[in-house]
Amino acid sequence: MSFDRMSFDDPPSDGRFRPNRRRVLVGAAAAGAVLVAPAVVRAQAKALKIAVVLPRSGLFAAAGQACHRGAVVAPKVLSDLGYAVELVHVDSESNVDVARTQAERAISEGAQCIVGAFESGATLAIAQICEQRKVPLIVNIGAVPQLTEQGYGYLVRNFHTNVMVVSSGLRLLKDLMSATGVQFKSAVFVHANDTFGTAQRAAMDRLFPAAQMPFPLLDSIAFDPKAQDLAVEVTKIRALTPELVLVTTRSSDAIKLVRDMVRQRFEPKAIISPGSPGLYDEEFYQALGPLADFHITNLPWANAKSPITRALAAAFKTAHPANRFEVDCFNAGFTFEAIMIAANAFKRAGTADGPTLMQAVKATDIADHVMTGGPIRFDEKGQNNNIQAAVVQNRNRTPTVVLPPEFAVAAPVVPMPSWQGRS
Repeated sequence: MSFDRMSFDDPPSDGRFRPNRRRVLVGAAAAGAVLVAPAVVRAQAKALKIAVVLPRSGLFAAAGQACHRGAVVAPKVLSDLGYAVELVHVDSESNVDVARTQAERAISEGAQCIVGAFESGATLAIAQICEQRKVPLIVNIGAVPQLTEQGYGYLVRNFHTNVMVVSSGLRLLKDLMSATGVQFKSAVFVHANDTFGTAQRAAMDRLFPAAQMPFPLLDSIAFDPKAQDLAVEVTKIRALTPELVLVTTRSSDAIKLVRDMVRQRFEPKAIISPGSPGLYDEEFYQALGPLADFHITNLPWANAKSPITRALAAAFKTAHPANRFEVDCFNAGFTFEAIMIAANAFKRAGTADGPTLMQAVKATDIADHVMTGGPIRFDEKGQNNNIQAAVVQNRNRTPTVVLPPEFAVAAPVVPMPSWQGRS
C-alpha cells in the first residue's frame, strides 16, 4: 500500500499529529488491509506469476539457455491464445542447492507456480519445497522416475520418464534397422554417472533384456561429466569393438566423447541416444562441425504441423535471431508447454490459490500443443503418458526427423560416413 495516497484529517496548527478515535479506527482498518492484501492479490491476480527455474549457467548451461529462450517468448504466444502470465526467470547455476534455495525465495516473493528445472536432481529438490508450500510444480524436462513415484501432490510432469525414454528409444531403434536394412551385431551403453545418467542405466538394465533386441549389449560404461576428456572410456569401448554405441550424454559430454573417438580412430556404425540431450545441441554442432552429423537421438520433437508450433517458431525467430528454433525446439518446446499448462489451468481455475490451481493442473486436457504426441493429460501420479518419440538425425548440423514416416522430412543414413573426409 502506498501511504502517500492515504488521507487524514487536517493536522493541528502546531504541525503535530494527534490521534483521535476516527483516525485510530481508520488506521486499524488500513493495517488489516495490509495484512490480508497479499492473499487477496494472490487469489485474484489477472496474470499467473510463474518462476521458471533453469540452469542458465554452469555445467548444463547450453540446454538451460535453450529452455530459457522458449520461456522468453511464451508470454507473447500465450497472450495471443488468451492466456496471461508473468514470468520470473531464475538461474539454478546447474547446482541442486541453488535450485532449492532460489525456488523457495521465488515463492516467498510471490511466485504462484514453478516451472523447471531441466536437471532431475534440481527438480527433485524443488519438488520438496513446492510440496511444503503448496505451490504447483510443472516439470518441463526431468526424467527420473522418483518425480512421479514418490506421491508428490503438487507436481506434474509433461516429459518422458527414464523408462519411457529408453523403451521408446529401443522400439525406434528396431524401426530404424527395419527402415535401413542395417543390422547391428553388438552394442555398448555409455552414460554419465549423475542422477539422470544412472537412472537411464537402471532403465536400460531393466528394459534391454525384455526388448528382444537382435544384438547383445556388451557392457555399460559410466563417465564423470566433469572429466577433462573421455579417453579412458573410449579405450574401453574400442576394446569391445561394438558396431553401435548407445549414449546418455549432455552436449559437453558428447563433444568429448566424439573427439576421443576421432583421436582413437574408432568408428562405430552409429552413435544413438535413446532419449538424452547433447547430440542435437547447438554447442555440439559448433564444437564439432561436420563431425557432429549423422548421430541420432530418439526422443519427442516439435510437431511441425501444429499451428502452435508454427506460432512459437515465428515468435522465437523474432526474439532470438542468433539462435535456431530447429535446434532449440526440444528444450524450448517442452518449456513453453509447461508454461502453457500452468496458464491453461489458471484460466480454468480463476484463481492462483495453490490447492485450487493444482486441481486444475491435474485436470489438464490440451489437444493442440507443440511436441509430438496426443493430448496433454496427467494420470493419478501426475505423468503425461501421451508423449510420442521420433528418430532425429543430425543432417547438415540440423536435427532432422527421419522416422516415423508421418513426421519424417528425410530418410535415415546408416551406417554413418567415416570421420575422415567429411566436409
